[in-house]
Amino acid sequence: MTEGESGYESENTLHQYLLFHYGRAEEILPYEFGPREALGFAQRTVSECLRTDELPANARALDLGCAVGRSSFELARYCSEVQAIDYSEAFIQAARAIQQNGFLDFKIKQVANLTTPAVARLPEGIDPQRVAFAVGDAHRDPQEFTPFDVVHAANLLCRMVSPGILLNRLPELVKPGGQLILATPHTWLEEFTPFANRPGASTGQEDPSKALQAELSKNFELLAEKEMPFLIREHARKFQWSVSLATVWQRRKNSSSN
Repeated sequence: MTEGESGYESENTLHQYLLFHYGRAEEILPYEFGPREALGFAQRTVSECLRTDELPANARALDLGCAVGRSSFELARYCSEVQAIDYSEAFIQAARAIQQNGFLDFKIKQVANLTTPAVARLPEGIDPQRVAFAVGDAHRDPQEFTPFDVVHAANLLCRMVSPGILLNRLPELVKPGGQLILATPHTWLEEFTPFANRPGASTGQEDPSKALQAELSKNFELLAEKEMPFLIREHARKFQWSVSLATVWQRRKNSSSN
């Protein structure tokens, strides 16, 4: 998350994201019809993208824009240390509560002002102490970190004011031979990212996804590309269905970290 995103501190948004990350399928989508393949996004960006057989012993991971922490816990299945940061204090407090207590109560919005109680639970088989949650800004804080074996950033880039700052730092954040997992729906709303700061804006490239890949290719090799739908429930009769483009990269061992 980035500075100025006050909406991410609201109780309603917090409860939406707790449901998005930890909700059961029937809680998120209470209909037999609907895009069920879009459920479990926070788990899938790890389980379907991380190349676990290529991880070194005691691998370290960085989860940028971790929200309420589900992907961070999923990374802890395979990595001995996970540093997870998000700009939202409310999100980080919620993630820490789940880490410390194993659960967190929240509410699912039905219609109008009606809600039903629900519980976000720590996923089974996770050592929560492998994760360190912190409030931070992806524009600045990553420069303080030592390189990681895995860097994961899901649906973060097109919510940043200056995504180029992070893109320029990625070679410093990923170890040579390490993995980079990026997922973005390429929304690029002006309220988050000024047009001049979007990938490709300075070179006249109209497709941000191609501009992004061209920039990353300077220091990384593209290993895989995957279309990943996701579903955010607003209430029982309104949902946000989107498709994020996930790319998996490996930092070239002979590339410069600038």
